[in-house]
Parts: sequence; structure tokens; C-alpha cells
Amino acid sequence: MRAPPEHCVFIFHEGYYAYIGQHVLQAEKYRKTHARLREAGLPESVFLAPRIATEEELALVHTQEYLADLRSGVHTARTAPSELPISKQIVDASFLATGGTILAAREALERGRAINLTGGFHHAFADQAEGFCYVNDLAVAVRVLMKEGAIERAAVIDCDLHQGNGTAVIFRREAAVLTFSIHQENIYPQKKRSDIDVGLYDLATEDEYLPHLEKHVPRILDEHKPDLVMYQAGADPYSGDQLGTLKLSKEGLKRRDSYILGECRTRGIPVAGTLGGGYALNPADTVDIHFQTAMCFWED
Repeated sequence: MRAPPEHCVFIFHEGYYAYIGQHVLQAEKYRKTHARLREAGLPESVFLAPRIATEEELALVHTQEYLADLRSGVHTARTAPSELPISKQIVDASFLATGGTILAAREALERGRAINLTGGFHHAFADQAEGFCYVNDLAVAVRVLMKEGAIERAAVIDCDLHQGNGTAVIFRREAAVLTFSIHQENIYPQKKRSDIDVGLYDLATEDEYLPHLEKHVPRILDEHKPDLVMYQAGADPYSGDQLGTLKLSKEGLKRRDSYILGECRTRGIPVAGTLGGGYALNPADTVDIHFQTAMCFWED
């Protein structure tokens, strides 16, 4: 294998795993994706471990009342919409994942690209959890880098099966952050308005999907001119996913990732990635797709 490029690192920590019982969210997928990358021969030097997000960083997005509820370890009206159990281990894993996305964003600015081997918890709102998401790590990372003066403008390109409703609401009054979501229209969540939304009909394939990227992504990059792209990949547009009925193949998802990364590279725009959702009936398919996304960051 060729020498590791300076433009790519992977963010991972064993603490990303937390026991959530029998659940459609396959919590082992983060470890398994990391293991696949190591089996592929990637050197230890390209894997970085994050620290847990600080209270100050989390508070750039989330309310003090909501964070207090999270730390209580008991479900409340604010935390129960997560549809996840709540425990110190689970909450700490969410805070650690957020630290990972912050680190991925910082490393992307230095190197050109980086990917957190978890993250993309885009349904979390400032004041409540939703849809398997306790902390909106994408929003926290953007706010942290803006506060530090590292970036002035950002774009969130969200290609998960489900609309990034929490992210859309968090940034709805911030012209410096453009939100783009391409998703299946007639499923969860209740839609909120992103800056650009592409709602796909049930059973759409890559032949319908990819032209929407070709229409919107170059315009986003050329007109908004972000200093950083946060790329929420998502394995769940896959034809074998349990929570949707889009019909993208693994090859189609690889083309999606390669296209977005290529458009950013052509313009010299750094990209920080997150794995996002993935709920394939065969869990190995989800890991295959996450691994494929990570390898696109490495190779493309």
C-alpha cells in the first residue's frame, strides 16, 4: 500500500461503542468499520483519537436545560424523543462522538480531509433529542470552528436517507452556514426547511439520485464558497436498508461519495466527514458501505 497521504486522517475511539440493547441502530458498526480499515493495511499513524466535547463546546448549540437532562441519565420530555436508552455510557459516547467530529473538522482544515468513524447525529435540536440523536455533532463542530475564527463560512452536505431536520433548524437564521439535504421524502422525520432540500420519491435509484448532486453541489461550492464542507454520508439510502425504500446500490453510494469529494478537491475546499445512518437488514452491508465511504476519503 502506498505511503499515507497527508491529506487524510480517520478519527476513532473505542468509546464510540455504547450498549443500547436490541436496537435497529447497530452500535458495533463503528468498531467494525475501524477494523476493516486496519485490515486493509492503513497504518496506525492515520488514526487519531478524539477527546470528549467540553461543556462550553456543547453549549454553543445546546441549551443548558437540555444538557442537564442528558447528564441526569434519566429520560425526560427533552431526551425521550431519541428513541434510545439513556445511561452515562451512552451520553458519554455521544459527547465523545461530538469531540470526534470537532477533531475531524480541525484536521480537515489542516490536511484537506478527515472523517469521523461515527457522527452525523443530525436529528438533534438545540433543546431536545430526536431520532437516535442526542447531540448534533455537525452543528457543534461548525460553531466551534467559527468561534475560534478558523472558518467564516460552512456548508453541510447531508446525503443521509433521512432529512437533517435538527441541523436545518439550528442554522436556519445563519447565512454563513448553508444546509443541503437530499433524502427520501415520505418517511421520518417531519420535514424542516433546509436552505436546499431534495426530497426523493420512494424507490429512487442512483440514476435519479446522482443528477441532483450534479445540479446542486457545484452551485453550493461556487456560490456559497464555504471554508469547510461537513459531509454527512449515510449508508441508509442503500437498497437493503430497513428504514427506507431508496434503491441505491453500493456502487451508486461509492459514486456519490467520490463525486462530492472530487468536487470539493477540485476547488480546494476541505471536507470533514461523518458516517451517518445505516440500518441494513444484513449488518455487514452497513459496514461495507461505511468502509467504502472511508476509503473514498483515503483514495480519491
